[in-house]
Amino acid sequence: MSLEPHQPKLIVTILGSGTSQGVPMIGCHCPVCQSRDPRDKRTRSSIYLETPHAKLLVDTTPDLRQQSLREGLDHLDAVLFTHPHADHIMGFDDLRRFCEMQGGPLPIYGSEETLGQIQRIFFYAFNPKKTVPGYVHAVPHVISDTFELGGLEITPLPVPHGSLSTNGYLFSHRGRKLLAYLSDCAAVPEPIRERVAGVEVLIIDGLREKFHPTHLNVAGAVAAAQAIGAARSFLTHQTHEKTHVDRVQGLPPGVDVAYDGMNLEFILD
Repeated sequence: MSLEPHQPKLIVTILGSGTSQGVPMIGCHCPVCQSRDPRDKRTRSSIYLETPHAKLLVDTTPDLRQQSLREGLDHLDAVLFTHPHADHIMGFDDLRRFCEMQGGPLPIYGSEETLGQIQRIFFYAFNPKKTVPGYVHAVPHVISDTFELGGLEITPLPVPHGSLSTNGYLFSHRGRKLLAYLSDCAAVPEPIRERVAGVEVLIIDGLREKFHPTHLNVAGAVAAAQAIGAARSFLTHQTHEKTHVDRVQGLPPGVDVAYDGMNLEFILD
């Protein structure tokens, strides 16, 4: 009997799907925070990507240690950052274990503003004159255009997030648009919609039903997903206002809700 040849894959794991305070929230006894559905346990938003050639992390949330233990992460080749808000960078020091296991520094990628803030806050990780074994050491790479990592073409997607511009990311393989990740945005400008048009999977900020000045609400996220024409879309960066089951209700075909631990697989041609 002939066996199917091994097919290379991109595997994407939703490490976290929650907003800045996480779910359950401290001191909250609402039905969502008290829910026993594991899909209602929402750590801060982040994703992990694995190809045959590299393991990549997007953002170092305050929950990075917990997320890494839950998913069994034991290696990183690079970290991409969306923006320097606390819920996306304050797990940075947990990269020390990856540096220790791998015996060397980690390359990190982001905008000049984001990397500047990270270097200011975690200054001790960027001093080549004082590299201490067992501690975090990072090598910054400022990005403004498409670059390659792990067999993927990665394109930064600047989107508005209040007064800040954050980087979403488009992950492509040989020109095929696999995944667009827009975790924190108040809108998706037309040039960005055109850049990711027809993407296979879109993960997009869908904070809550009510308007928010710095995040897309559910209606706005759905409208953006439909304009982009993604084959499948998933809402992330969610609050505690609705359970997973309730939030899924009423969404149009092709739009779903992300949850911690969700895996997405792409066969790489």
